Amino acid sequence: MEITTKSDFKNNIDQYINQVCNDAETLIINDEEGKNVVVISLDEYNALQSTEHELSCKANKQRLDEAIANYNNDNGFEKELVVE
Repeated sequence: MEITTKSDFKNNIDQYINQVCNDAETLIINDEEGKNVVVISLDEYNALQSTEHELSCKANKQRLDEAIANYNNDNGFEKELVVE
C-alpha cells in the first residue's frame, strides 16, 4: 500500500497508474480537506466485487468456510488441472 498527496498524484499520475495496475498496488491519496481516496486496478476491483457477491449468499459462505476448515484439517484433496 502506498500513500501520496493529491498534488503528487496529479504530477505523477502515469507512474501511479502503472504502479497500481502492474504491481496490484493499492494507492491512498490524501487530500488536505480530508477527502481521501483509494485507487485500485479494475482487476482488483472486479475480484473484490466477485468475492463480495460469492460471500453474500449464506450457502456459498458456509460451503467456503467448510472447505477451508477441511483444508486446514488436512482433509483436502488434489485434482489434476485440465489445460486447454
